[in-house]
Amino acid sequence: MITLKSQREIDAMDRAGDFLASIHIGLRDIIKPGVDMWEVEEYVRRRCKESNVLPLQIGVDGQLMDYPYATCCALNDEVAHSFPRHYILKEGDLLNVDMVLSEPLDKAVLDVSKLDFDNVSEMKKHTDSYRGGLADSCWGYAVGKVSKEVEQLMAVTKEAMYRGIEKAVIGNRIGDIGAAVQEYAESFGYGVVRDLVGHGVGPTMHEEPMVPNYGVAGRGLRLKEGMVLTVEPMINTGTWEIDTDLKTGWAHKTIDGGLSCQYEHQFVITKDGPRILTSQGEERTY
Repeated sequence: MITLKSQREIDAMDRAGDFLASIHIGLRDIIKPGVDMWEVEEYVRRRCKESNVLPLQIGVDGQLMDYPYATCCALNDEVAHSFPRHYILKEGDLLNVDMVLSEPLDKAVLDVSKLDFDNVSEMKKHTDSYRGGLADSCWGYAVGKVSKEVEQLMAVTKEAMYRGIEKAVIGNRIGDIGAAVQEYAESFGYGVVRDLVGHGVGPTMHEEPMVPNYGVAGRGLRLKEGMVLTVEPMINTGTWEIDTDLKTGWAHKTIDGGLSCQYEHQFVITKDGPRILTSQGEERTY
């Protein structure tokens, strides 16, 4: 079911988005050559406990196992949903960090600092039942000085995201968003992942409608004021096809070993156009 969000719901997601954006801003100073990737997960966990924010990805249902971490950390040829882990980041790596967080909560209702984030079954009780403001955003990070290939892939993926968001206006259709992303990315010879798509947000992290990063302009569901959506292109240097880790059911990689990049913003459709709720600053810069 597709729901149009009230101003109260939008305000709550705006608060969540502001906090999530501050996390991504902080990661700019952490993600460097020689740093253990696990520090990304530790940083997000620490900030959540300090600000009484629930990391809503912990406990998400999976086919083989529930997701156990606050972040997804996709490295180089990894597309999405990869686990954060002990890996020393190297000059030239491309790291995509995705997360879904609540708004800061009232400690009288739930004290997040007392939760054991490693106890997935216990965390799931809280994350499954949560129905407040939430925000979802992924960002690509260049580790040190990267190649021209990585620079271009990152720039194109970010621009494709913004071109998709710009089409999210009242009266347009879902296909207008996907067509804008696909046309731009494919003009550089890149593959646009088909198996993973954007989506509606609130009161849970994955709601209708689905928002593909490909499509035909003028086709699909008509967009209305009050919809809260994500546009999250996953763009590959090679084919759009991906593999899935059969041991966990989570991590996806490019099928040909090519690089992959993802950017994602969450936004609300207003009478004045889309308003980004996870903005890190001046748009088209962050």
